[in-house]
Amino acid sequence: MPTRFKVIGLTILAVFICYIDRVNISVTIIPMAEELGWDYERIGFVSMSFFLGYIVTQVLGGYLSDKFGAKLVLGYGLIVWSIFTILTPMASYAGFAFLILARIGMGLGEGITFPAWHSLYARWIPLGERARSVGITNSGLFLGTVFALITTPIIVLHLGWPWAFYLFGSVGFVWFYFWNRLVTSSPKEHPNISRQELILIEREAPTVEGANKLPWKTLITNKPLWAIGVAHFCSNYSLFVFLSWLPIFINQGLGVDFASIGYLAMLPHLTSFIFLNLGGLFGDYLLKMGLKTLSVRKICNTIGFGGAGVCLTLIPSFDTVGIVMGLMCLGNAFSGMAAGGFIVNHADIGPKYTGTLMGITNMIGAIPGIIGVYLAGLILNEFGSWAAVFYVVAGVTFFGMIFYLIFASADKQFD
Repeated sequence: MPTRFKVIGLTILAVFICYIDRVNISVTIIPMAEELGWDYERIGFVSMSFFLGYIVTQVLGGYLSDKFGAKLVLGYGLIVWSIFTILTPMASYAGFAFLILARIGMGLGEGITFPAWHSLYARWIPLGERARSVGITNSGLFLGTVFALITTPIIVLHLGWPWAFYLFGSVGFVWFYFWNRLVTSSPKEHPNISRQELILIEREAPTVEGANKLPWKTLITNKPLWAIGVAHFCSNYSLFVFLSWLPIFINQGLGVDFASIGYLAMLPHLTSFIFLNLGGLFGDYLLKMGLKTLSVRKICNTIGFGGAGVCLTLIPSFDTVGIVMGLMCLGNAFSGMAAGGFIVNHADIGPKYTGTLMGITNMIGAIPGIIGVYLAGLILNEFGSWAAVFYVVAGVTFFGMIFYLIFASADKQFD
């Protein structure tokens, strides 16, 4: 097996662990809120507090990964968030403020994840494999989400909600052992890589170099980077709102009992797992067919955002569980096509700085975790309207499609 496939495999597991630890609270918060007496606004604040930490370490994680190597950054970040995951039940019983601090601490650890592995892939993955490699790794978040949504209700019903945090948090320490033994930040550092594979990677990967620090003025005035950042914001708006609120919507909006929530809530995420991989393959196929890189990015992104926006707009017109969940799945199927769009655009415009650029756009993309998640709670508290929540998410999605279509580029912007 090529060494880069082992790197990809362990990175997928890191993303998987990131999301089982992040998503379990979207289910456990139902018994937690009942036990501790929280309303929708307080539930929204608990979910949002994670992103207060998450947003802080995005750029730092990308910069440190580009400068010093992603192996250490991702490895120790995962250990940090695993510790805070395990501490969550203790913090909850100690008081609401302690729970908020634990969620912020967990966000600080998870914030480095995506910038770090994008930096790693810019040095490990040949250009012709990039979209599908990024697609399958991003799909680890949906596998983690599906796993958490199915297993968390079972753990809660049989062992109690604190055990979801104890068990999931422990997995990270097992992963770290193998990560530390089998992964290096760059191919040339790896003791077991074949010469043939090393030559292939160094010839075709976006970069094999470390990065210098980019001036902020250059970054914040670059329109193609803003195109990615806005698309990232709008994509994550939908993702984070439904990661936090979909189980509650299924339980209280559609009237499904607690034991069945996980099986329904996981269906859109399972769809995303499948179509994110297909979207990556589709993007690589279009490049192979000779389409310009920019055309591929815009085609994939427009299909993803446009299709998802239409489905989100239609959902409030129906109240049947099957139709609503079917539209959620169809919307996520369209979203998966963006695997060949903005998601891999960072390495087009600044290959040496992929981790830093990913950190910047993922920081922008973390803002919906604060605004969108909390706003959904306010809407539900004030108006009791799930329809309004869906319409807001749909509007944001359409805006992301249009902005990226106008301002995106695939030309190198940073050298």
